[in-house]
Amino acid sequence: MATSQLEPQVDERATASAVGTAKAKSETLEDYTLRFAPRSYRRWAPGVVATSALGGIAYLADFSIGANIGIQHGTTNAILGILVAAAIIFVTGVPLAYYAARYNLDLDLITRGKGFGYYGSVLTNVIFASFTFIFFALEGSIMAQGLKLGLGVPLWAGYLVSSLMVIPLVVYGMKALSKLQVWTTPLWLLLMGVPLVYLVQAHPGSVDTFLDYKGAHGGGVSFSAVMLAAGVCLSLIAQIAEQIDYLRFMPAKTPENSRRWWTAVIVAGPGWVFFGALKQMVGLFLAVYLIANVAGGASIANEPVHQFLSAYEQMMPHWLAMTLAVVLVVISQIKINVTNAYSGSLAWTNSFTRVTKHYPGRMVFVLFNVTIALVMMEANMFDFLNDILGFYANLAIAWIVTVASDIIVNTYLLKLSPKTPEFRRGMLYAINPVGFVSVIVAGGLSIVAFFGGLGSGLQPYSPIIAVVLSVVLPPVIAVATKGRYYLRRNTDGLAHEMFDEHGNPSAAEIDCEACGDVFERPDMLASATGDGAVCSLCVATDRDGKHVLPAR
Repeated sequence: MATSQLEPQVDERATASAVGTAKAKSETLEDYTLRFAPRSYRRWAPGVVATSALGGIAYLADFSIGANIGIQHGTTNAILGILVAAAIIFVTGVPLAYYAARYNLDLDLITRGKGFGYYGSVLTNVIFASFTFIFFALEGSIMAQGLKLGLGVPLWAGYLVSSLMVIPLVVYGMKALSKLQVWTTPLWLLLMGVPLVYLVQAHPGSVDTFLDYKGAHGGGVSFSAVMLAAGVCLSLIAQIAEQIDYLRFMPAKTPENSRRWWTAVIVAGPGWVFFGALKQMVGLFLAVYLIANVAGGASIANEPVHQFLSAYEQMMPHWLAMTLAVVLVVISQIKINVTNAYSGSLAWTNSFTRVTKHYPGRMVFVLFNVTIALVMMEANMFDFLNDILGFYANLAIAWIVTVASDIIVNTYLLKLSPKTPEFRRGMLYAINPVGFVSVIVAGGLSIVAFFGGLGSGLQPYSPIIAVVLSVVLPPVIAVATKGRYYLRRNTDGLAHEMFDEHGNPSAAEIDCEACGDVFERPDMLASATGDGAVCSLCVATDRDGKHVLPAR
């Protein structure tokens, strides 16, 4: 494993691939951005990894989402929509979380081998990167609202502060993020939970008011309203990719830790959605309380800082309530936006390196992602929240459901897709039509429906169109192509076993002949030069292709 600085002149045979690898400076700092996470680095217990992953769902956007869909469609329709979305997110998240924790790969590396191909998953990386900066901007906007209310900071300055403050925290990757998430979670839970419990006890009638709330349209239960609400919530389906950025650091699964391992994977993987759904319902509850009890409450009901301020004021003096509301907003924003910045940097770096054969380092794209989010904040994207999320949901659904369908149907039922996920250059075709075409068709048609292109009758059901097509198309295309575009080669040319006796990726270490460093077996493959083995990053940055194994 590379734990020290990589020297660009460590081997006379080093080529452009070694230069690219050297720019990583330290695999600890770069956090295994483009490769398998080695066992020697994964020293956290399952509970620590799970807590770190769940810390990333501390965002306050859920409260805004729940408030927005409830204000528009009413409590009953909103709750049903939240539950529909949660069910879809949970079912599709299980196989993805398992693959990440079992094989220690992020979702991009899984996506490559599960239906998209080596370059085909660049498409889904852009979809995921968009998720990270959209929600970074949303959380930054909420923090700026809190700073303006509590400290009088202008919004533009609040946007800048919320963007810049996370950058130093993201530099050191999982080591720093795990500590941050574990240490801040108890305080965050206390600040969020106590005022809600007090409000329900002190004003029990607020529960009935909440349940009876009909929304802007004032109607009853409507299937189209439920689907519109679910569509907004389904924009969060890509959150599983951020959970996976933590779950890839799970320790090896053994008979001794099996129960704790599975509990951590399910709770911190697809299980995040239950916490998210609860937060959305709480957000709507607080919004209805503001509308019913605070003068002018309707205009601020979807802003989390006002939601919690109103709850705190029932318990304590205004100055203390304001202080705690601002503290809650700041802690929440830091907890989620370090994850957004971190995950976004992984996605952009993956795509850039594959396309250009050049590795600039993860920090370049931390800055890039934060800059895009800052521009969105300054453009006041908060006012267009429902439209942005409703549109984005179609693309996110197409990606996540397609990968889940490939794993569940094509791998385990039809056995057309290889069980072990492959991510290394040379082992995969450039593009696999199974996933690539499925996302384009499912995402494209659902977006057309979202904008009314398939008629007003189908417009509310664009998320369902995306789900159905993403479930059906991968097996149809896999059968039509007989699964021939998954693997370009059936062997990586190394005699070493890939897995240990428990089915975990092997911890055996092999020298890389290109950069001269040492990496664990799953990250290595034979070099086409015949001189030995080469690591996945050196192959990825090999501009001449001299290390890339031929098709076989």
